[in-house]
Amino acid sequence: MRARLLRSLPLLAVVPLVLTSCGSSGSDNPTVAGPSSTAAPLASLVPADIKAKGKLVVGSDVNYAPVEFVGTDGTTATGIDPDLAKAIGDKLGIKLEFVNGTFDGLIPQLTTSKRIDVIMSAMSDNKKRQATVDFVDYFSAGTSIIVKKGNPSNINTLDDFCGKTVALQRGTTQDDVATAQQAKCKTAGKPLNVLKFDTDPEALQQVKSGRAVADMNDFPVAAYTAQKQASSFEVVGQQLEAGPYGIGVRKSDTALRDAIQKAVQALIDDGSYAKILQKWNVTQGALKTATVNAGT
Repeated sequence: MRARLLRSLPLLAVVPLVLTSCGSSGSDNPTVAGPSSTAAPLASLVPADIKAKGKLVVGSDVNYAPVEFVGTDGTTATGIDPDLAKAIGDKLGIKLEFVNGTFDGLIPQLTTSKRIDVIMSAMSDNKKRQATVDFVDYFSAGTSIIVKKGNPSNINTLDDFCGKTVALQRGTTQDDVATAQQAKCKTAGKPLNVLKFDTDPEALQQVKSGRAVADMNDFPVAAYTAQKQASSFEVVGQQLEAGPYGIGVRKSDTALRDAIQKAVQALIDDGSYAKILQKWNVTQGALKTATVNAGT
């Protein structure tokens, strides 16, 4: 899984939100979307510093449809994560401000520069990331292989990558999968070349042009791409290594982490969570429990 890739908007209607930038261009004056209801059942759990600031700054690479992407107005974040983020904010009674940045820069922005309060960007919860960040798990996704329409290179498994070139977004779980596969291909005497880009659309362009035989994406992203660009791409093979997406929180911010966990669980319990996943046709990724650091 992108392991990434999280990104305030509405539960059932779109609320405009202008994206600022962390490491990429964007407006300096974002619209901050507040909770839609004054009755926020978990408001007492929000840490005092967040309440004092008046908002929760969410870092995301808003370029990963349908999980998070920019709407038709060119400024509004939309998708699975923004809808869930808005609903979480309603439970906690806080405003949400999404800032856009490159995926592999999100953890440093959270833990080092502290420009953001949390990460919500289709980021996979795994042991490697848990060394520096805590995660509230909220969705399950595996990796899918996406190829040029017609599958001209006959790609169906990772082993079919050997001796060829693939493209992907750097810093993602797919990056790790490709690195492991490179070792296997080298042993087989058929080296695998991996092209890495800041965004997934750049990687997909390599597949479309024929410079790469495949890209790898989280399954909802791959399925959405194949649906929206049916004349250019298709998904092949089986989903690989399903695991949880997590909302990333600094390890020192345990109170915030626990507040978010309770908010996600409340959404699961009252049915709001299911409605959002149904809206985006990704119910197969639903979790029954909002766990903390359950990724392996």
